[in-house]
Amino acid sequence: MPISKFIPTNLSNKPINGETSWSSPSNIALVKYWGKKENQIPENQSISFTLDACKTITKLTYSKKESESKDYSFQVFLDKTHKPDFEPKIQIFFERIEIYMPFLKNFHFKIETENTFPHSSGIASSASGMSALALCLMSIEKELSVGQGENQEYQEYFIQKASFLARLGSGSACRSLEGDLVVWGKHNDIEGSSDLFGIKYPYQVHENFKNYQDTILLVDKGEKQVSSTVGHNLMHGHPFAKERFKQAEENIYKIKGVLQSGDLDAFIALVENEALTLHAMMMTSMPYFILMKPDTLEIINKIWSFRKETGLHISFTLDAGANVHILYPENESDAILDFIKTELVAYCQNGHYICDRIGFGAKQL
Repeated sequence: MPISKFIPTNLSNKPINGETSWSSPSNIALVKYWGKKENQIPENQSISFTLDACKTITKLTYSKKESESKDYSFQVFLDKTHKPDFEPKIQIFFERIEIYMPFLKNFHFKIETENTFPHSSGIASSASGMSALALCLMSIEKELSVGQGENQEYQEYFIQKASFLARLGSGSACRSLEGDLVVWGKHNDIEGSSDLFGIKYPYQVHENFKNYQDTILLVDKGEKQVSSTVGHNLMHGHPFAKERFKQAEENIYKIKGVLQSGDLDAFIALVENEALTLHAMMMTSMPYFILMKPDTLEIINKIWSFRKETGLHISFTLDAGANVHILYPENESDAILDFIKTELVAYCQNGHYICDRIGFGAKQL
């Protein structure tokens, strides 16, 4: 697909002012993306659950400048506090997307954002944040578009381009616009898949995975010691990188069968192996690093023991951080939540955890 389709050709230069707000969820990858090429192109395919409670709410206020400018003009606020240290990342984002959003330098933007979960702690805050911002910018483009209707074709284009833009801010952000399962990365076995944007998983999913639950144990709410961007870059020249990318491609094929059959045991084995492989890549890069904490390992071992004792389909996955996502089917929620509260909350920082589930994507507010 040519990326030229995302370059608008019929935008008005009318002096508009206003605001737009979007809520966009985080996501948790089942098959992990780790390693990227130029322009935020993934080295391997990934598939994720879209979350519901963990989200970013962004309000973008915009006003047309009185005269032409060669510079971007914006301020970023997190929880009503001005955050100048966030602005270099937005500057880079704007530079990457300007060819697709040629009106950026014509406006002053006030970006006000808040999360329902701790920022930079390994719950994909950049994914939800960048996807929310991309959607806000698409709302402005829509207002500037001449002769654009509300037909289904445009709505599909709107989401697809927002995912394309979000990817240029944070790779996994392209998986945070829709639900409940999203694939990113061109895979021969997934129709419509692309390296340029995420797509809704296009195939039937077994009832076992409907309304799947995700309880996030906040082992460490602090900012990660190594950013995901640095971690991705360390895959260049990694001795195990090629095998890892091959493994991920094979696991996309395998999980397609699992999602269709409803095989929970196979799902658990694949997802946990993916989580541990992700952290193995970190521990074997150069320089090497460890994002798991001792309590992360304690939780994992307790999950394994509990699963063996009860036969319940509890599993874990990890993002690029110390926090543990506990995944389980809705019909086993009562017993598993009781186990979490009595056995696992003690390993959470200040006893904090978030009960979440599969969600259905971003919403305009």
